[in-house]
Amino acid sequence: MEYRRLGSSGPVVSRVAFGNSLTAGNQLDDRTATACVRAALDAGITTFDTADAYSGGRAEELLGQALAGVDRDSVVICTKVGRGGGKPGPGALSAARIAESLDGSLRRLGTGHIDLYQAHLYDDATPLEETMRAFADAVAAGKVRHVGVSEWAADEIGRAAVLARELGVPLVSNQPQYSMLWRVIEAEVVPACERLGIGQMVWSPLAGGVLTGKYRPGVRPPAGSRAVAAQGGETSIKRYDFLSDEVLTAVGRVAALADEAGLPLPQLALAWVLSHAQVATAVIGASAPEQIARNTAAVTRTLDAELLRRIDAALGPVVVQDPALTLSRMLRARAAGPVPTPSPAPLREAAL
Repeated sequence: MEYRRLGSSGPVVSRVAFGNSLTAGNQLDDRTATACVRAALDAGITTFDTADAYSGGRAEELLGQALAGVDRDSVVICTKVGRGGGKPGPGALSAARIAESLDGSLRRLGTGHIDLYQAHLYDDATPLEETMRAFADAVAAGKVRHVGVSEWAADEIGRAAVLARELGVPLVSNQPQYSMLWRVIEAEVVPACERLGIGQMVWSPLAGGVLTGKYRPGVRPPAGSRAVAAQGGETSIKRYDFLSDEVLTAVGRVAALADEAGLPLPQLALAWVLSHAQVATAVIGASAPEQIARNTAAVTRTLDAELLRRIDAALGPVVVQDPALTLSRMLRARAAGPVPTPSPAPLREAAL
């Protein structure tokens, strides 16, 4: 495993982090969920990501139980606020909601502090000043060490960063979706974060499992896969049209490149994400403990410029880059009316 500082002033994180958004308390039984955390520790992973929204808080609880007895200073525990507590809707990032949710997260995780507390989507109904002051209060109280955001647009991140700096609690991270297939952060979010000293802690580097090769064009998703077995998994994957025959055919072309390079496709996909300088860590999940060691081997893989060029050529027609599809913007647009299906754009040189 390798390690890197998250942003210019955040915690030191493992290049691969472990997340449990659709596994713990959902797709997996408790024993397997715990075994996956233990396998992550064995693989050198020190960074664990969850949220109050995942499985109604059960994911936080299981992570806390799995980490019980582990030296607290040896791990970086990250969680999020803004979509959980069974109270969706306006005010998700109000001071009152943050205070209530934070105490609940600390209790479920069985810890005295959160290493990285992230605002889960932008909240139009709450003044940004209120949200950032609530974060600053949490840091002052010793309940939170660092703060970040998840799936915010570039302009939202910029405004928050100014307020956070004024309050003495700089934003250190953004957690967006990012993979070979989904590159909407490249045009705006990454350049803005680079100027502000904010690192990327990306989720879904394997595109919900699509970049493992388990899904085939014209074939029903296999039993037990995320697309059918995890509550919310099918919605998440279909939201981005990752199961279309066009996408899966393009993924097949990349799988052939992986074979040629002597790499399993998941390792190639993860190594591709980690090859971008602004990505400090990539969050992976697992449905079985043995997947973790196999995938984290990607940390030591270096992809040469020619292979990167051939990957772009193989995927070109299906890669999505439109910055309007950052999740906070997408959900805001959906609330205002019908949202068009994400459309791919011609590949350009990555801004990462």
